[in-house]
Amino acid sequence: MGKVIWHGSTQLAPVPAVLVGTGGNGFANNLITVAWVGIVCSDPAMLSISVRPERFSYKALVETGEFTVNIPLASQAAVVDWCGVKSGRDVDKFAEQNLTAAVGSQIQAPLVMECPLNLECKVKEIIKLGSHDMFLAEIVAVQVSEDFLTKSGRLALERNGGILGYAHGHYFNLGKEVGHFGFSVRKKGKFKRPQKSAKA
Repeated sequence: MGKVIWHGSTQLAPVPAVLVGTGGNGFANNLITVAWVGIVCSDPAMLSISVRPERFSYKALVETGEFTVNIPLASQAAVVDWCGVKSGRDVDKFAEQNLTAAVGSQIQAPLVMECPLNLECKVKEIIKLGSHDMFLAEIVAVQVSEDFLTKSGRLALERNGGILGYAHGHYFNLGKEVGHFGFSVRKKGKFKRPQKSAKA
């Protein structure tokens, strides 16, 4: 397979398309879209988001040290995109998009009730990188919509059309599951995913 060499650039794909909630602690609630987001540590559970200092929510991020990461459905792509092109300086994004803001269980920053998965985060460190500053944060709580839990308690983000992905300026439905961790080496008949009883 032939290759064309490009300069180093942000070609990692796909990445999550998330709504980051900021506010509380004296700041108005706001939402920004962030594609530069990812898990950086398992224990303690930590992630990073990278935000340009000129973004409206930057001051709230720095001064409150809190934010939420809200994972949207593919069906919410238009809402996510709108929140990305509009500024909280000019509009109330929650009101304009009929989104429900709820205070986190551990923080004051708002989460989006319409998103199936919400991560409550506390900033531990801010690292200036260049065009973006990276906010390293501990995930102090996770909220999951009950509709996205199976009877055995598995998180099933493939439900209701699946979650949203982002790649080079375009949004994608992440589609159906094609495997799970370790499936390539599992011996047939040797392993079954444990199931809780119907009474559980």
